[in-house]
Amino acid sequence: MPDRHGPYRNTRFLLEIDGIAIAGFSSCTLPENSTEVTEYREGTDPPTVRKLWSLNDYGTLTLESGTTEDSIALYEWRQSVEQGQVDDARRNIAVVVLDEAGNSGPRWEFKRAWPTQYDAPDLDATGNEVAIEALEIAHEGMERTV
Repeated sequence: MPDRHGPYRNTRFLLEIDGIAIAGFSSCTLPENSTEVTEYREGTDPPTVRKLWSLNDYGTLTLESGTTEDSIALYEWRQSVEQGQVDDARRNIAVVVLDEAGNSGPRWEFKRAWPTQYDAPDLDATGNEVAIEALEIAHEGMERTV
């Protein structure tokens, strides 16, 4: 039985799209999120500006995986955006960290996500590296659960 008193390893995770596990990835860069600060001062205020909250900003999610026959589904998801079907392409997705036994652990859920960029693998017949595809995903909010 895995020891759950320590931190999770960052080596096992997968992507869920609309609640269905789609793929495992070799690398995932979870985005930052921040809230823009607006400075405000009325003429009668002391000479110190107030810091007010403004818009929330969410960075893009980046996923990298070895090229497989199954990775075509993610490429086709990107193609739907290229064809102007962005509203149809929006999905609720999650990145799920797995524990040592393969059970679901912490998850980051992304609302109304859609792929903004696809990077095909660099191919080199003189090397022996794995062919890696990358997908960047925009979204309209993230939440960490579990």
